[in-house]
Amino acid sequence: MSFTKKPQLHEDWIDPYALRIVKNLQDSGFETYLVGGCVRDLMVGIHPKDFDIATSAHPNQVRKKVPNAYVIGRRFKLVLVKRGDQQFEVATFRRNISAEELAATPEEDTIEGDNYFGTVEEDAKRRDFTANAVFYDPANNKLIDFCGGIQDIEDRVLRMIGDPKDRFIEDPIRILRAIRLSHKLHFSIESTMRHAISECAPELKKSVLPRRREEWLKFMRLNEPHLAFMELFDLHILEQILPGLHSVFIDPVKMETFELHVARINQVGINRQDPLELFAGFMFSFMKAQYGEGQWDSEIENDPKLAYFIREEMGIFKQETAVFFKALHLMSGLKKIDSYSRKGERRQMAFVKNEAFGLAMKLSMLDFSLSAPEIHYWMQQVEKFNGAQVPPTH
Repeated sequence: MSFTKKPQLHEDWIDPYALRIVKNLQDSGFETYLVGGCVRDLMVGIHPKDFDIATSAHPNQVRKKVPNAYVIGRRFKLVLVKRGDQQFEVATFRRNISAEELAATPEEDTIEGDNYFGTVEEDAKRRDFTANAVFYDPANNKLIDFCGGIQDIEDRVLRMIGDPKDRFIEDPIRILRAIRLSHKLHFSIESTMRHAISECAPELKKSVLPRRREEWLKFMRLNEPHLAFMELFDLHILEQILPGLHSVFIDPVKMETFELHVARINQVGINRQDPLELFAGFMFSFMKAQYGEGQWDSEIENDPKLAYFIREEMGIFKQETAVFFKALHLMSGLKKIDSYSRKGERRQMAFVKNEAFGLAMKLSMLDFSLSAPEIHYWMQQVEKFNGAQVPPTH
């Protein structure tokens, strides 16, 4: 049943380009709304970063009505609208199709992928969590809710649409999304869904690594990522897809070391939009916990278990790993100011302008391995060589 309500949200936080796209399609006669995470975040007082749009217009109709719009995707066709350095996703209302309906469809009429278009209500009921199924109509300033999402947002409860176990088996990544969103929003996980998470945790082994990688990055962007990883451990998820990290959490001393470092990632200037820096902060925390204090030698760097954890469990790219280890090597040089000061200007500049220098500084601050005077000294060196080109070595 549809439920409409005048919203209590920060309307001035809504991107004007997103509003323009909605209005453009509405003026062309198409039912169109903001939907998903942006509406949910607005309702809880979080400034949205992305604005998704749902409409009755089909992809090619959107492309014709909205400037700079491009149809993308094969299994799930949607429209990407570019506005400067921003982009907005516009998706047509979808519906689920029954096995009987699919069987009755002539082969030549079968629609490819997930492109069975439907109504706004059908679209709402196929989304994952009730909090993500609230639509906002900015033209009439009202919220539209078919799944009880408004009440769940007000109660700060994360609840699955449909049977949680079935939905987790359908897409196991929803398990990670549920835990991450509960920490981002400070929502409790509804009890039936929490039980289904524990029961379905082994299903995550069937998920593809690139999707898990994207979730790990989102976990690290949380304000308190260490608490989310602790919950993954408590729900027996780490042992399924991050056994390397599970081995840290079963040791109380290692677990504390990991959590203390990860908790500081957001305090030392790690760029939360840069996957390389996020993974570097995470891996440094992991290695401090797993291998202890002191300088790590090349044997650890070439440890096949560590390489497997980096590549196969976390999904960290080879280039990201290379820069991370380069930063680890530079960290020892940051403690040798006397040796650095005796070098010629060309060699000094090459050290400071190294691609991993800034990351080495951040990891050193993560570890408290540089004193305030040492940090000040290196900041002066960066300023000294700012804008300068590294001279050739030959």
